[in-house]
Amino acid sequence: MAAPLPRSAAFFDLDKTIIAKSSTLAFSKPFQAGGLISRGAVLRSAYAQFVYVVGGADHDQIEKMRAFMSQLVAGWDVATVREIVADTLHNIVDPLVYDEAVSLIEEHKAIGRDVVIVSTSGTEVVEPIGALLGADIVVASRLEEVDGKYTGNIDYYAYADEKARAVRELAEERGYDLERSFAYSDSVTDLPMLEAVGHPHVVNPDKELRRAAAARGWPILVFTRPVTLRSRVPVKPTLAALAVGSAVAVGGLLWASARRRRLDA
Repeated sequence: MAAPLPRSAAFFDLDKTIIAKSSTLAFSKPFQAGGLISRGAVLRSAYAQFVYVVGGADHDQIEKMRAFMSQLVAGWDVATVREIVADTLHNIVDPLVYDEAVSLIEEHKAIGRDVVIVSTSGTEVVEPIGALLGADIVVASRLEEVDGKYTGNIDYYAYADEKARAVRELAEERGYDLERSFAYSDSVTDLPMLEAVGHPHVVNPDKELRRAAAARGWPILVFTRPVTLRSRVPVKPTLAALAVGSAVAVGGLLWASARRRRLDA
């Protein structure tokens, strides 16, 4: 009897890999409706979103977004933020999730591979999306909380080399064979995470990552189709409760048997 294959995982960036925008900035209007931010802040976040999508997520852009969000959330009530995200999750995420990403996640899970989201965005947003989409684990940035409010400081920043370190730590804890594992991202800032696995893929890559992928012979995936999530993921009655505490994952491919054989490699 053949020995069982070692465990493996599929590690996904979230923003512009699974969804088409910044997951955090996408909630700016619900946060305004909840009384957390002003109309001016909504306009500034809309501009930041535009620059992020059009200009790419290089180091300078990520740092500007980090500083903007840290300043913006200082003093926000933690419970209010989580309630707003849970109540508006479907309306915000539905138009943003790539259909190809949902299919890819389903492929990995059907094979028995763990799906892990590794995102620079905050847990308040990433974990609810993860609960909705069925990821096994979420690694995301964490904002500092004092007396139920955000201070504006960051306790844990899941970015660049830290993503790769988190992937290796998870592999050690859960017994993943990284040579048999997969990773997906759009940004050159995630190059360390992509290099940590045996099957890296780039998704809608920025210019620098496209060059790096071409030089290394990595597959380049193009995701273009937004999906109405209700048509792909059944909505459970307890969704609002689940939305504030689990993990996420979404990835995509609608390729058939040839692609499935590659995933089995």
